Amino acid sequence: MNSLDIFNELSEHVVIRINTLGDQIHQQNWHESKRHKDYDLWYILEGEIEIRVNDSVYTANKGDLVLFGPSIAYHATSKRGSCHFIFTHFDFGLGNQNEILENFQIFGVVKKNLVSEESLLFNESYSHYKENKPMSSIRLKGSLTILIAKVIELYGNEQFKGTFKQDINLSKLNSNLHELQPVLDYVITHLNEPLRNEKLSKIVGMSEKYFIYYFKQTIGVTPGRYIYQLKMNRARELVYSNQYSIEQIAEQLGYPDIYSFSKAFKKYYLVSPSQLNS
Repeated sequence: MNSLDIFNELSEHVVIRINTLGDQIHQQNWHESKRHKDYDLWYILEGEIEIRVNDSVYTANKGDLVLFGPSIAYHATSKRGSCHFIFTHFDFGLGNQNEILENFQIFGVVKKNLVSEESLLFNESYSHYKENKPMSSIRLKGSLTILIAKVIELYGNEQFKGTFKQDINLSKLNSNLHELQPVLDYVITHLNEPLRNEKLSKIVGMSEKYFIYYFKQTIGVTPGRYIYQLKMNRARELVYSNQYSIEQIAEQLGYPDIYSFSKAFKKYYLVSPSQLNS
């Protein structure tokens, strides 16, 4: 299992909250030196911006995105005239883990050819938001979600890799997620078996109590919740495929009988699997 798959498998647990946003016009030789407490996304509408992170210098032009994480300290300067960009401060959480993106090298300048469609959708949604059109806040959040998902997808497909160097002291989670990878791989291939914390903790050489704590701190949900979510994802796919009986699906997902599976399914989807399968 690719570690990025957790965003897809746990999509219901992803929470994106826009804190502040707006657009700014700065004249030539504008300077800004900051490190934000949340994530910050710039969409360059006009001009050229030079961004210095540590000892490296990067350039963002019209149509490019610039994505900063809380671990990124930067100095930005407008070059060759004025610049105009939309800025969006937001939180991105997976369960109760609000630093999950720190695990991945996605912070940097994303060139416009990689995100052209998604950026145009975001820009249009922002224009509707400024005009206070109906449902514009929901559209804006949706377009931001699509934009972030695209950047993560590009990173996963090795089409993009952020070049901003993170503060080592603040980037604490990289090794944690890597440490849990054997468990994530095991769970995804053994959904048809009983998956107890005692057994999973031994895979990574931890005590059961510490494993539960470590997993929740890293992934944002407990191991039990993660397994339950994966099973419900698979259950939905299998039920809608109409290729298996409810009893066969229960067996494939490691439930001891059809009744316990139906109870778990109805608790999650508020409808029994037999109703969807009919």
